[in-house]
Amino acid sequence: MIQTFLISGMTCLSCKANVEHTLNNFDDVNEASVDFDKKELTVNSNKDIDLTIFNKLLSPKYTISVENQKEKLKSLELLEDQEKSKLHQLKPLLLIILYITTASILLHFKNWSWNEFMLDFMGLFFIIFSFFKMLDLKGFSQSFKMYDPLAKHISFYGRTYPFIETLLGLMFLMRFEINVALITTLILLVTTTIGVCKVLLKKQSIQCACLGTVLKLPMTEATLIENSIMIVMATVMIIG
Repeated sequence: MIQTFLISGMTCLSCKANVEHTLNNFDDVNEASVDFDKKELTVNSNKDIDLTIFNKLLSPKYTISVENQKEKLKSLELLEDQEKSKLHQLKPLLLIILYITTASILLHFKNWSWNEFMLDFMGLFFIIFSFFKMLDLKGFSQSFKMYDPLAKHISFYGRTYPFIETLLGLMFLMRFEINVALITTLILLVTTTIGVCKVLLKKQSIQCACLGTVLKLPMTEATLIENSIMIVMATVMIIG
C-alpha cells in the first residue's frame, strides 16, 4: 500500500538521501521516496504503518505528519478490500480441500479407520494438486522457486515436483511402500513450509503455486495450514 506524508526539517539533498536510506532499511517498507521541493514523503509498504514509527526511526530534526486524513482513510479501506479479495481468491482452494475431505470420509464411513482416511486424503490431495500444477509446468516452476528453498537452488526440481506429487498420490492410494511415501512427504512439505513461513513473516505479496498458475492464489496463512495438515497426517502415520 502507498502512504503519503508531509516531512519537515530537511535543509538539503543530503537530508533527503538520509531519510530515504533510513526508511528503505526498515523491514516493512518496500520503497520510500522524498520529494524535496514539495516536502512530501511517499512510502510503499506491506501494511499501514503508523507515522510515529517513522518519527522514531528518523533523527529528531525531521518531523513526519499526515498529509491528508481522508487519504489515510482511503488507504485503510483499500486494505480491507484487499483482504476480502484474498478470501475470494482462496475459494477454489477451500472447495478442493472440502471435496477431498468429503470423498475420503465417504470411502470409509461404513468401516471407519483413521489410517485409511488419512491415506486416501493424502493420495487424493497429491493427485488433484499435481494435476493443476501440470497444466502450466513452466509457470509453476517459476512461481514455486519464489519461496521453496530447494526450487531456488535446484533448477530442475520445480519442473519435476508435480510428477513427484503424482507418484506419491498413487503410492498412497495403492497402499504401496507407505513408509517411503510418508517420509518423502514429510521432507518435501517441511521444506516448502519453511519457505512459506519466511514469506509470511516478511509479509511479501507473491502467488502461491500450490494449485499451479491457472488459479491465481495469494500466499496466505491458508497455504501454511494446508501444508501443516499433510505434515501432521504423515507424522501421525509414521509414529502410529
